[in-house]
Amino acid sequence: MSEIIKSGDSQIGTQTDYRELIRQVGQDLETGRQQVVTVVNNVMVRTYWTIGQHIVEYEQKGNVRAEYGSDLLNRLSEDLTNLYGAGFSRSNVFYIRKPYLEYPIIQTLSELLSWSHYIELLKIDDPLERSFYEKEAENSRWGVRELKRQMKSMLYQRLALSSDKTEVMRLSQEGQIIEKPEDVIKDPYVFEFTGLPQLPVYTEGDLEDALTDNLSTFLLELGKGFAFIGRQQIINIGGRQFKIDLVFYHRILKCFVLIDLKSGEVMHEDIGQMNFYLNYYREEMNTEGDTEPIGIILGAYQDKLVMKYALQNITNQLFVSKYQLYLPDREQLEAEFRRFMEGEENNTP
Repeated sequence: MSEIIKSGDSQIGTQTDYRELIRQVGQDLETGRQQVVTVVNNVMVRTYWTIGQHIVEYEQKGNVRAEYGSDLLNRLSEDLTNLYGAGFSRSNVFYIRKPYLEYPIIQTLSELLSWSHYIELLKIDDPLERSFYEKEAENSRWGVRELKRQMKSMLYQRLALSSDKTEVMRLSQEGQIIEKPEDVIKDPYVFEFTGLPQLPVYTEGDLEDALTDNLSTFLLELGKGFAFIGRQQIINIGGRQFKIDLVFYHRILKCFVLIDLKSGEVMHEDIGQMNFYLNYYREEMNTEGDTEPIGIILGAYQDKLVMKYALQNITNQLFVSKYQLYLPDREQLEAEFRRFMEGEENNTP
């Protein structure tokens, strides 16, 4: 029986009922606090949009010639700080002005993103790239830290370059849509968070340790829908044990995802091993409702011709991708992306 709780001479209920009361109160408080934060963020974003509208309309009425725009921002920063306190540095006033210019219709601002999100988004000049990160931050509920990391890793360009060219516009307008196994594959993956670049030599075990020790960031890099099952997953076949480096389940595609890590080059025999694992999972691990498992071999590098022949006639969903332990070179990747887009335009009938 549950213990009776008393206050003075009065009986106020059982221990179980009281714990449930505390749980319900805590749940309501947390929900309320989250709603307050959301409302405050929405009010702040829309307030700054309106302030930006006033500044831009003042400029456009001819009160400020273009060459004196900088002087206006300096004067506004000084006077607003004197009147209303901190928060109106020149850089802040500059960004307060930008939402109205980039989002002239206030209803296009997301109710799920904070002013801190928009500060980061407004640093992006390309409207298609900015739209992608805005949609992804909204759909995936990224915090500001996650948004900044994905922008630094140039997720948009990496996904665009590894996608069908016709999908780039949809990627910009809708974010990443997961409909088929190819949609979850990146090339390259970026593991700058592992700390391994500081090591002169590292093993596959070191890489596995670093990825699982930084699991939340690793999941962010893998993309939406991944749930971690475990590492070094053992399967027994014919009296022998085999170990799979990392196993995930993809909630959207409803399938197991097996990952094999290689600290050096991906070899042709690695393809056969992963194909073996996929056959086992399809036959022995899948249950009703599961779709075909996906295998991803991640290596530091690969010979494209060797991989071409190794993957021929493989019917399983098996992919080989490169990983790198440092952030992409922005100028190089942007140049490659521009060539990609220009080539697409030239091929358009």
